[in-house]
Amino acid sequence: MPPLQPFLHDLVSQVAAPTQVWSTPDGQVVPRTDDAAGVLGLLHGDVRLLSGIEVTVDGDPGVPVAHRDHEDGRVVFTSLLRGLDAAYARSVVSGGGDPHVRLDRARRVTPGELVEELVLASTLDVEVGVEIAVRLTPDATPMETVRVGGPRVAAGPRLATGDGGGWSADGIGVTVRAPGASWSTAGDRVTLRWAATLPAHGSVTVRWSAEAVDPAPVVVAAPPDLGAGTLLLGRDLDRRMGAWLERSVADLAGLTLALPDSPGDVFYAAGAPWYFTLFGRDSLWAARLTLPLGLDVARGTLRTLARLQGRTEDPRTGEQPGKIPHELRRNAYELSGMSLPPLYYGTVDATPLWVCLLHDAWRAGLDDGDVSELLPALEAALGWLTAQTSPEADGVEGFVRYVSAGSAGLANQGWKDSDDAVRFADGTFAEGAVALCEVQGYAYEAAMSGAALLDGFDRPGGDDLRAWAQGLQERFRAAFWCRSAESGEPTYPALALDGPGRRVDALTSNIGHLLGTGLLNLEEEWRVAQQVTSPALDSGFGLRTMSTADAAYAPLSYHCGSVWPHDTAIVVDGLTRAGLAAAAEGLVEGLLAAAVAFDHRLPELWSGEGAPVPYPAACRPQAWSAAAAVVVARRAGAFDGDAGGAA
Repeated sequence: MPPLQPFLHDLVSQVAAPTQVWSTPDGQVVPRTDDAAGVLGLLHGDVRLLSGIEVTVDGDPGVPVAHRDHEDGRVVFTSLLRGLDAAYARSVVSGGGDPHVRLDRARRVTPGELVEELVLASTLDVEVGVEIAVRLTPDATPMETVRVGGPRVAAGPRLATGDGGGWSADGIGVTVRAPGASWSTAGDRVTLRWAATLPAHGSVTVRWSAEAVDPAPVVVAAPPDLGAGTLLLGRDLDRRMGAWLERSVADLAGLTLALPDSPGDVFYAAGAPWYFTLFGRDSLWAARLTLPLGLDVARGTLRTLARLQGRTEDPRTGEQPGKIPHELRRNAYELSGMSLPPLYYGTVDATPLWVCLLHDAWRAGLDDGDVSELLPALEAALGWLTAQTSPEADGVEGFVRYVSAGSAGLANQGWKDSDDAVRFADGTFAEGAVALCEVQGYAYEAAMSGAALLDGFDRPGGDDLRAWAQGLQERFRAAFWCRSAESGEPTYPALALDGPGRRVDALTSNIGHLLGTGLLNLEEEWRVAQQVTSPALDSGFGLRTMSTADAAYAPLSYHCGSVWPHDTAIVVDGLTRAGLAAAAEGLVEGLLAAAVAFDHRLPELWSGEGAPVPYPAACRPQAWSAAAAVVVARRAGAFDGDAGGAA
């Protein structure tokens, strides 16, 4: 059987972009016995550097009893050393069960470094000699191999004089330091050992660290003074909201990155562990939804993507003049037969979303000088957008669409980009070029927003954009609406039009993204509101991606029935902007209930069955999932000096 994607739902993650550590709840990172590349370990810049981090005391890993997050970013894992109790404690002899020796393993992750402090504490009446050991498994496995559970790439360790040693992984240098430890190697593994004396009623502490240095990074850590900003709450929040927002802002800080040539232009990585880099659509939505936290991330995201904006035609990468890219990786990304170049442009919605973010940030107070600097990129993006509906464009005439890239790239290029995401109500797949409903909403809003920007900065073209948007609106109204078989009345917009122009009639959450874009009139927005708040789509723990009435619905399908919190938050925001805020109450309550159920850190997605059942391979933290907390908090009037924006 081929390797399977690792599950993440019961793991502990610590994220400080571009570095992340994943372990089991006891703190251990135990290598797979089959040498497959499970996700556990230390990863940096899309390469796993350690696939084993095992701590023992006299050969005993201890009995895990707790792990706790601390405000300073540490996670402390606590285990009890019952073997030492059995050997030395009087209470054990007399039948007592009091634990006397414990190990607190405090792990801190910062950009480029993992540090562990091991504190062994005793309430025994006698002094005990112990050996504390840390067994490390150096690694050099690329992220795409980790993701599919492929074969592990071992890295040969080298020992150095003094307290250090290291190895190299895809050009990243790793240095391990362990003051006071002896070193030994066996095969491709390193063991650090401390011979320690544990005092009676005392403790002993040892430390080790692993530092990663990348001489040619694709992404780098953000400066500490730039990122999600400081929370300025305008009113007290209930416990659910306050804890969720606090954790979400911390996660956003851990996901903040920059490019090496522009370290001041920060953006959010899409999510950990699989999408720990710049993603056009994800980074744009996360920046847009978090505008109440400040303008730094919006400014940095806009500038970064503008520098990578398409300049030429390249079918291999999907690049086109004016197009905003989809993702940036260290190397080509090979995954399940798909091959994506390091800089890949296979997204149909990032370009209009870039325009929308620029407009929202401008309205929220982005400096006119910053906007002026981006006007050439704006005009190029609008040129790409309007060209998509020209008669010469392939596929569905008059709509913004994508053509499947086949095996070389993403088959679907909207936010639901899995191969099986675009389905008819009877479960059959859409064919040919695809025009997604929500993309038409983004396009309309981008055209109107772009016109406002051009007018505001005395640039020509605003009237032409408004006319283009009006034409798109009229075509959408005529082509997209699915009608009741009984009354003939329009009931909801189709998920998409396919190549032959057929309505892909599945009822999906995509239609909620149309709310507040301006593409729909008031009556149409009310019809959409009725659908997204119906029991078929509202699971009680957020909005299902597909209706329970559709043949392809499955609660643990990635895009055909699961719940994505960012998707729900976008719809909540759209209902609010459309003047239908009251209709969003059930969806808001569902997100709050999910936040409690998932310990205030919402994963990328979960099951749509109406219970907080995890999707086991979901990223956590995920930037736009964390951003959902900002949407709900803003709706509750939480922010002083609100920066405004889409949320």
